[in-house]
Amino acid sequence: MIYQGKAHKYGRDINTDVIIPARYLTTFDLQELGKHCMENLDPSFIFKIEKGDILVAEENFGCGSSREHAPLAIKAAGISCIIAKSFARIFFRNAINIGLPILECPKAVDGINTGDQIKVDTEKGQIINLSTGKIFEVKPFPDFIQEIIERGGLINYVKERLKVKG
Repeated sequence: MIYQGKAHKYGRDINTDVIIPARYLTTFDLQELGKHCMENLDPSFIFKIEKGDILVAEENFGCGSSREHAPLAIKAAGISCIIAKSFARIFFRNAINIGLPILECPKAVDGINTGDQIKVDTEKGQIINLSTGKIFEVKPFPDFIQEIIERGGLINYVKERLKVKG
């Protein structure tokens, strides 16, 4: 799949409490979660985002509580993809399970600035900074993860597979 949008770059150790503050964890209303995404770190975050934009971060993105609300809030805010130097393991799996592509690529993070136009091709394993012309190689997703993301998450993926098997 191809994702393209403007980069929004943040630092290291962005934890799940920063991504979606605990006071909003009483709901699974995606629209409500999206409205409050990253507000403790950057109160203007949600107003800067255009649908399809790409979040870029340093190391250990998504550390902290293992709540699924964090990737749901990011996706609901309109972010199409996250690129970071590294992710907390549970956040990584939660993101894939809800169909939010996330890629680890330290060189790309170093080569991207806020406001750059970014194109990500998860099948070819490329991150292209359209603003600078730099291309960064990243390991493509295995086929089953690509399918989970294409179907919008693990639940839809399993439903499709069960339908096929009858």
